[in-house]
This record gives sequence, C-alpha cells and structure tokens, in this order.
Amino acid sequence: MQLRHLKTLQQPNDHISRVTALCWSPNNKRLAAATSDRVVHLFDELGEKKDKFSTKPADAKGPKNYMVTGMAFSPDSSKLAVAQSDNIVFIYKLGVEWGEKKSICNKFLQSNAGVTCLTWPLEQPNELVFGLTDGTVKVGIVRSNKGQKLYSTDSYVTTLCSSPDGHAVLSGHVDGSIWRFSFDDSGGPAHVRLATHTCVPQSLAWGENIVAAGNDGKVVFYDLEGTVYQLFDYSNDIANIKEFTGACFNPSGESVVLGAYNRLHVFNLNIRRNLWEEAGIKEVKDMYSVTAMSWKLDGSRLCVGTLAGAVDAYDACLRRYRYKGKFEFTYVSLSQVIVKRLQTGTRIVLKSHFQYEIIKINIYQDQYLVAHTPETLLIGDLGSCKLSEVPWSGSGSERFIFENPTVCMVYNAGELTLVEYGRNEILGSCRTEHVSPHYISCRLNEGRPPPNPEAEAAASEIPDNKKITYLMDIKTVQVLDLVTSHVLATINHDAKVDWLELNPSGTKLLFRDKHRHLHLYDLATQDKSTLLNFCSYVQWVPNSDVVVAQNRDNLCVWYSIDAPERVTIFQIKGDVEDIERSGGRTEVIVDEVSRQKIQPSTFLGVITSQAMPPI
Repeated sequence: MQLRHLKTLQQPNDHISRVTALCWSPNNKRLAAATSDRVVHLFDELGEKKDKFSTKPADAKGPKNYMVTGMAFSPDSSKLAVAQSDNIVFIYKLGVEWGEKKSICNKFLQSNAGVTCLTWPLEQPNELVFGLTDGTVKVGIVRSNKGQKLYSTDSYVTTLCSSPDGHAVLSGHVDGSIWRFSFDDSGGPAHVRLATHTCVPQSLAWGENIVAAGNDGKVVFYDLEGTVYQLFDYSNDIANIKEFTGACFNPSGESVVLGAYNRLHVFNLNIRRNLWEEAGIKEVKDMYSVTAMSWKLDGSRLCVGTLAGAVDAYDACLRRYRYKGKFEFTYVSLSQVIVKRLQTGTRIVLKSHFQYEIIKINIYQDQYLVAHTPETLLIGDLGSCKLSEVPWSGSGSERFIFENPTVCMVYNAGELTLVEYGRNEILGSCRTEHVSPHYISCRLNEGRPPPNPEAEAAASEIPDNKKITYLMDIKTVQVLDLVTSHVLATINHDAKVDWLELNPSGTKLLFRDKHRHLHLYDLATQDKSTLLNFCSYVQWVPNSDVVVAQNRDNLCVWYSIDAPERVTIFQIKGDVEDIERSGGRTEVIVDEVSRQKIQPSTFLGVITSQAMPPI
C-alpha cells in the first residue's frame, strides 16, 4: 500500500482551529470534519466542500466552551453522531442526499462525565458506543433515545474502535488497558480486559489484527486474544516521531496507517508469510501532529486531519490499470478492487469476503464482471451492482453464459453451474453437453406480482420459485427445481429438440423439435400436447403467459395457454423477428420480404385489445 497526496480539502487555519474528528459515511458520499471551533464541515466524495453547520452546546443557554471529541455516521449514512466534552452526544439527521433539512433526532446527556470518544459499529444500526472521562463505556440506543452502561473501568477512556465485522468494539484507557465488548451472545462474558499496552493507547484500530501505539514509540499488533503478535520499536527515534496520535485500517484490514509528527507510517500484511511489514514512512512537511483519520469504505482514499486544521486526502492503492480502454481497476488491497467505468464515472467495489487475493478480472459485454481468486469465483452485474462470491476450483477454461439477467451460468467440464447475482452460494448445477441459450431456460421468482410495501411480511412467506430446464441429450428434456434439487420432469421425445423455454412462473414448458413441431408440456399434470405442426418462430410474451408463434403466413397467439385449443390467428407477410412489451403495450416486429421493418398496426390493436395478463 502506497500513499499519494491527492489534495488538501481544507487549508491549515491561521487561528489553529485543529481538526478534532473525521469520518466517512458508509455509502462513500460524505466526509465530515469537525474543528476546534465546534463547526462540522461536510465534503462530497470528490473532496469538494458542500455544507457546514455549527454544533449545539448541551445547555442551549450555556457557553460554547466545549470540544467535539468524536464523530461517526450511522450504518445507513443518514445520521451523524457527534460526541462533545460537555457531557452529551447529539445525533443529527442529515438525510442521504445533499440539501435535505438537518435536525437533531437524538441526544444522550450524561450527568457527571464528559464524552471522550465515539464509534458506531456497521452491524448495529440502532446502537452507538461512547466512552466517558470516568472510565465508563456506554451504548446509546437510538430507537428508545436512552443510554445504557456496557461496562465500567477506573480509567479515562481515550479511544474507541469497532471490529471489522461490526459485532464488537475496543476501548483504550489511560492506564494502558484495552477492553473488548462483544454484541454477540456467545455464552461467554460480554466484556473482557484484552491486553495492557506499553503506554496510553492514543492510537487504537482493529483490522486483521489489533494495533495500538502511543507516546513511547512502540507499535504493537495484538491478536484477537490479546497476545502480542508483532512489535515495531521506534523508541530510538522518539525525538522525531514525538508520539503516535492516530491509527486507521483500510476496509480490508490488510493495511494500516499510523499518524505521528510530520509522518505517516504505513504497514501492510504479507498474506503469504502472515506477518506485518513496514511499507514505508511518508514525510509530510509542516503537517504537525495527526489529530484524526478516516478511510473511505471503498478503500480508495485516506483522509487525515491535523493539529493546524488541515484536511488532506491521500490516494491509497497497490496498483491501477485500465481494461480495454473502457474500465479502470484500482487495487486498494489484494482482496479489494474498485472497478470504474470510464465513460460515466460509475464505480463498484469488488471485494473478496474471505480475504482471498484477486488474481484476474474480466468484463464481458461491458456489463458482467468475473474475477478469480485461488479459492473462489466473484461474479457481478455492473448494471444492478449485485455481486456474488462462491467457492470454485475450476480448470481455467470455464465458459460464462450471461443470457439470463438474474443468473450467470458457468460451464466447465460438462457441468453447468448457476450463480445468482447477489447471493454468495451456488444456486444449483446440472450435467449437460448442450449449453446454447436455445437449449437452457432458467426462471427465478418470475411471474410474481410487483412488491407491495404494505404486504412485505406476507411476501416474505411466499416460497422461492426457481427452476431450470435443459437437455440431458438431444432428445431428452429435464426440468429441475433449484430450491429442492428435485427433478420435476423428464421428457423423452422422438426427435431432436432444437429450442425450449419455460414460462415466467415455471409451470409450463414450450419446446420445438427439428421437424418444426411445437409442443407444450404442463408440469403440474405431466401432459404433453402439440400446438403447431410447423413453427418457424415462437416466444413467450415477456412477463406473461401469452404465447406468440408463427406458422408460415399465420401469426398464432394463445392468450390463455391453459386452453391451448383457443388460438387467435392473424395473417402476416414476412417473418416475425422479435416481441417487445413496454408500458403495457405489446409489439410484434415483422421483417417483410423487402427487409423493411414495419409496425404491425393491422393486428396490433387486436392483440393489445385482448385481456393481456398484467406485468
């Protein structure tokens, strides 16, 4: 990990309004910086100052002689918690978008102790944790607007930080002790004294390990049991370092930066050796002491606040390169890459949840992303921003099929594996040698009514409906339930099948053979019937159970496929090319003999005037 200075977001202040707190919002859209004049400055993701507001004292009529001692955004990025030395924590509702009205939605007033630090774990949307001057660590419950004591010590709380998974916090104290509190009910004690540091842990952070440092020049990495994992001793250079006053891990937890006097010390985890290595010391002239640090959650930027009031942004990455002139890959760690589309500037964070090194990335059709690690496969849709990571030990010659908008099909050594975008598990697999899109049809929870916010509970009770149909051989069709892995139907036909497709609800199957015979199979009754003896084109109308097929100069439409004998026929000239449905209107595109595309208005009105199933 290397740091490269990008820009100074806020210039040093001649009146020495030092930066007292700094935090990025989890959605990467806002950076908040608090200064000693009790003002919170808000910057956008590019570092441009967009807004600011003055904080309020605990007593509305009292003097403004307090300091902002800590800040943290809520997990949903809509609220900002501000800890103050005048015994209070305010939560400001900012909204998610710029320009929304700001208001105070919660406050936690302490009777006899100042608030010294604050953290808001990502997995605790209703609970933030703050430390007090009397050594107490409390939790503020947002929903009830009440504070509760987590545990008490006899020593001033200097620092707080959250675990990477958001289920635990650490607190550092003046007596050198480091305590851990876990929100998980594992049966053991909720809080425990983890370790005693060599000095006051003014710098405390939690990544792959726990790091602590202070005024004795020693940087100590601890494991999760509190045992010393590694020690870096800079006590011989203490005259230049003076003291470590800040520490911040990158989101993957594999790199950490510690701030000292005019210096930033960078440490990287060598995954192969499982040891921390010093990656370098960045000298920053006239920076003075580091007073606050925050790493953007996508890993691309580290922001540093200083004693002089400056806020500096650093580019933090291992390497960066362009892909086919259309995309830019920024490796912010071995296991996390930012993929940026150059034309629009939109970005998506590709991250291995198992911390595996991302070895290779490809993008197909300018939309579908595939990345390889030694143990897993990462697959994503850049359009919906849905990413999946599944265990994988392929041959390196896999074929990826992206015909279905909700699932990626991976073909390797005769086996077809399905990965649903946004789910970190393999949906299902089957054996087949026929992987043309004409021979495979997959339906995932289609044909359902649109979501109703007032009936979310009822909707959650609807079982998943996920099915796939494919060719076991050229004359045998199989239908598989991907939820239960049960075979729903095996259809033995007397001729080669050249096309098949399930309806959106997965209850009926259309297939055509080499003789151009079109057949319908009902999965519920296991009945097979022939719809046409000659069929040159067939398609389910998108998002409906209506079938459109061509029989020579006839366009055949089944408005109710449950009654296959009821077919509506229209005369056409030319070949049907496609069916489009949008805004409740269906259009059939016909290519005439002259190769001119026309709007089939002569029969379109008849089709659309019928009772079409709603989308």
